[in-house]
Amino acid sequence: MSDKNNPYAAPPRNPMRPEDERTAAVALHIAAIFFEFFAPLLGFLLLKDRGPFIAHHTRESLNFGITMLLLYVLLAVSVIGWFFFWLPPVLWTIVHILAAVRASEGKFYRLPLTIRFIK
Repeated sequence: MSDKNNPYAAPPRNPMRPEDERTAAVALHIAAIFFEFFAPLLGFLLLKDRGPFIAHHTRESLNFGITMLLLYVLLAVSVIGWFFFWLPPVLWTIVHILAAVRASEGKFYRLPLTIRFIK
């Protein structure tokens, strides 16, 4: 049984205040632009239990990172894909800027073009 269905589950350790969750989500998306897959992975591992807003944004960012890694692999193994190897970094930057703006507004934003591996 998952923790959210278990009424006896412990509350999150050190829950963040809503404004701190928003700040952390914005920082996560901005860091993801520069550190690609590693910032979302680290954010997910460290912040997923700190509140519902930051948990949502860390999951979305990590799922998007996994999706982009798969896109890189698909482009790398195809001959014509080498001509489109510039596409993932452009998508990565645009989507994370949009996500940072939505996070700063306090919105639960679902990143486009994302396969949801982690629910």
